[in-house]
Amino acid sequence: MSNRYIAVGIFIIAGVTLFSLGIFLVGSRHEAFARHMLLYTEFANLDGITKGSKVQVSGMDAGQVTRIVVPRSPDGQFRVQMKVDQQLQGLIRSDSVVTVDTEGVVGDTFLTIHTGSPKAPIAQADSLLQSKPPISMSDLFNRGLGIMTDADATIQQVGGKLNIALDGVNGAVGNANDLLVGLKQGRGPAGMLLRDEKMADQIRETMANVQSTTSTLKQASVGVTSIVTDVQQRQLTQKLDDTMTQIRTASTRANETIDQVHQSLTQALGPDANGVSAGQNISQALGNVNAATGNMAEDTEALKHNFFFKGFFNHRGYYNLSNLSPREYRRSRLFASPNNTRVWLQANSLFRQGTNGSEELSGDGKRAIDAAVVSIGDSIFTHPIVVEGYSDAAAPADALSWSYARAQIVRNYLEARYPFEAKNVGVMPLSAAPPTGLGHEDWSGVCILVAEKK
Repeated sequence: MSNRYIAVGIFIIAGVTLFSLGIFLVGSRHEAFARHMLLYTEFANLDGITKGSKVQVSGMDAGQVTRIVVPRSPDGQFRVQMKVDQQLQGLIRSDSVVTVDTEGVVGDTFLTIHTGSPKAPIAQADSLLQSKPPISMSDLFNRGLGIMTDADATIQQVGGKLNIALDGVNGAVGNANDLLVGLKQGRGPAGMLLRDEKMADQIRETMANVQSTTSTLKQASVGVTSIVTDVQQRQLTQKLDDTMTQIRTASTRANETIDQVHQSLTQALGPDANGVSAGQNISQALGNVNAATGNMAEDTEALKHNFFFKGFFNHRGYYNLSNLSPREYRRSRLFASPNNTRVWLQANSLFRQGTNGSEELSGDGKRAIDAAVVSIGDSIFTHPIVVEGYSDAAAPADALSWSYARAQIVRNYLEARYPFEAKNVGVMPLSAAPPTGLGHEDWSGVCILVAEKK
């Protein structure tokens, strides 16, 4: 009996251990069974990058830093080894650049591998990628200190010029004082006029003539006074003053309103207590929302494959296409069924060469897609739609990349022209091999599939 209890206990402990290990692998997203490749880059300054730091490819988590080799001399560089998911190899090209980024202003640092140009060859395992040195806060502070030093020197130069100008003003004032003293003492022509008695008599006679002329002007002004009196009786002046007062009041209120609006906009768009502008705060908030949405999607995807919830998602008939590989897609009874509605469109009738070397839809291609939607009928608006991309390029990586690009171009056109929900339209790059049993051994172009649940 005791042996039986021991066996049952061992069985329960083993089951709990396996269950906990499975939950840990799914919940912590370790990708224990994913295939990876090693890439290298070099930095003169790591700026906080350590072993275990996260590595992203175009904003998607792709791996982590597995090793850092310290240089032997001050003029050397740190050699950083990165373990990257091999599924993203098609996005990493030989001209891709590795940069050091941070999550927000004071968040963790991580490495970002930027996608290269489509014409560049794909980066192979153990390749050395180019790097871009990070900009540290100390460098920014040093630049700001240099600018402040230059401004102080400029202010000192302006102060010296102001002192010279003040000295000139003091000299001018002294000269004016000397001129007034000379006038009082009778020096110069102006002083002689002031002290000559004959000249004073002539001035008195001139003033008498001016007074007689003034009396004549007084008589002429009587008529003007009557006119002014009439204007005053009608209160035209008061009405004009009231109108001008109202205009000045309205102008003052408008200026106050503009100042308040400007102050509100300055407070709303200005930097916060940490020196971060409103645009950066909004961008960071949107990034946090996207990260939370991605975590929720990953948690939902984990539930899909969980033992207790698998039946619920199987009842829907399909998973998210972003988590379905081309091999699983070809074996899927839902998408590979010959009973589904399919419209096959060749590449030479859909696309043309764009200005930047990539493909784009031609006029005939847009008309062919519209005709395909009409031929499918109303079921295209009520069932999931998959745009399958095909390319017969010689290199497997180029075939996968071109087939994905072709499917994405057609999907963007469908979503922009027709009232499809984005969650009901997916893309699947299949290189040049369609699912078996559909009458096509290979294809180059796209196929519009309307999946019906069976």
